[in-house]
Amino acid sequence: MISKVFLIILFTVTGCTFLPAQEKGMASYYSNRMHGRRMSDGTRYHKDSLTCAHKRYPLGTMLKVTNLKNNRSVVVKVTDRCGSRRIIDLSYAAAKQIGMITAGITMVKVEKYTAPLTAPFKLEDHPELPELDFEVTDNGGDYKPIWMKTDDEDKAQHEIKTQNRHHHTNTKQHKKK
Repeated sequence: MISKVFLIILFTVTGCTFLPAQEKGMASYYSNRMHGRRMSDGTRYHKDSLTCAHKRYPLGTMLKVTNLKNNRSVVVKVTDRCGSRRIIDLSYAAAKQIGMITAGITMVKVEKYTAPLTAPFKLEDHPELPELDFEVTDNGGDYKPIWMKTDDEDKAQHEIKTQNRHHHTNTKQHKKK
């Protein structure tokens, strides 16, 4: 039989930490005064985020926390460390989801959460999509790029524009009188 002292020394030397599949204990939540302060992972605490503080789970681990009184649960991310007698400190939003705001402290079950490997979105029916028409319209042959025009064509077009401008200004002057 292996003694507990030997196991503790073995895990300490190898760098492994023994984490149970689930643990039960008391949980509390962050006060509003913590809003905006830095967490252990470097991010700032926001009371509407689903985060928590745990003693042993690595930062970034997703945990499922279940309130044992009403069986409501929430999935949170470990972003901080707690040093209290409680096993976990929840953000305000997470505490609100499991219904522990009025109590302040409650008995919870904490277990590591692994997301199911399913397709995030699956269409049941293929919706009717409109048919797209990629037909190129004919411009009638009136347009020529400037690099294809001859000098005579360019001068003629310039004269037409200036005549139109003069005609336009003359009509404006007649309207003013």
